[in-house]
Amino acid sequence: MKTVQAIKCFPIRTYLTGRGLLPTKENSRYGLYLSPLREEHTPSFKVDYMQNLWYDFGLGAGGSIIDLVMRLERCNFTEAVQLLSCGERTSIAVPVPPSVLPTVPALRMLFDIPLRHSALVGYLSSRGIDPAIASACCREIHYAVGGRNYFAVGFRNDAGGWELRSECFKGCVSPKQITTIDNRSDTVVAFEGFMDFLSYLSMKPNEWQHIDVAVLNSVVHIPKAIPFLEQHAMIHAFFDNDEAGRKATAELKRLCPNSTVIDRSHLYREHKDLNEFWQAKQSRPHIAPKRKRGMKM
Repeated sequence: MKTVQAIKCFPIRTYLTGRGLLPTKENSRYGLYLSPLREEHTPSFKVDYMQNLWYDFGLGAGGSIIDLVMRLERCNFTEAVQLLSCGERTSIAVPVPPSVLPTVPALRMLFDIPLRHSALVGYLSSRGIDPAIASACCREIHYAVGGRNYFAVGFRNDAGGWELRSECFKGCVSPKQITTIDNRSDTVVAFEGFMDFLSYLSMKPNEWQHIDVAVLNSVVHIPKAIPFLEQHAMIHAFFDNDEAGRKATAELKRLCPNSTVIDRSHLYREHKDLNEFWQAKQSRPHIAPKRKRGMKM
């Protein structure tokens, strides 16, 4: 007899393999897939093997294997449980009324504190983020999944939700929304994710108190950002160097016809995004200028 909790423990990786879906990249902790929920060419569907959770960055949604089956099969909670049970040749031990949908998210936030854990500070430093910048913009989020507690860097959005990042996890605390900073400027800088935003601030630490900022937290949130972005005469777009990023920039130009939209991705054309560029720039060895002949030591 299988309980609902036991069904949630069934490996998502095994389920996807049974449907003929294999990761394009993986390690012992997670796998990256082309999303089974939509058409895409760049993998943005992550399966966390350690926590047995999935997250689709394009949709800004994720959850347990039951949540995934509900989306794939377009069914309710009970039907998803039944499908998974039949697939394992078992029966359901916990009866759930057909009208009941899951109301408790797979990931539950416990509390937030100032960012100070050495593992998180070290993770951000490895990505080139200035610790002082990170402490000013982020919090340390403690959350629970399946009775186990975890912690991650948290970046708050305008609806009170959080984007979560750590060395081995990437997810969010609902609700999913954009993040804006309004300093009453006529210029705004726009980013896909907060790591790019933090990279920008690490490069230009004195600018963030003078310019306006919009962090999409997913390119699918472009429409949500338009009411804020279109108030500005100039929009600097620091989106990813991929198809989704290019489409987002084009969409921004279409939806903000009265603003000048400047595509800044050419500044890091050799890299996937601004953070990757910033990491590469910091890793380059510093070459001291040659001393002039005759200069005394």
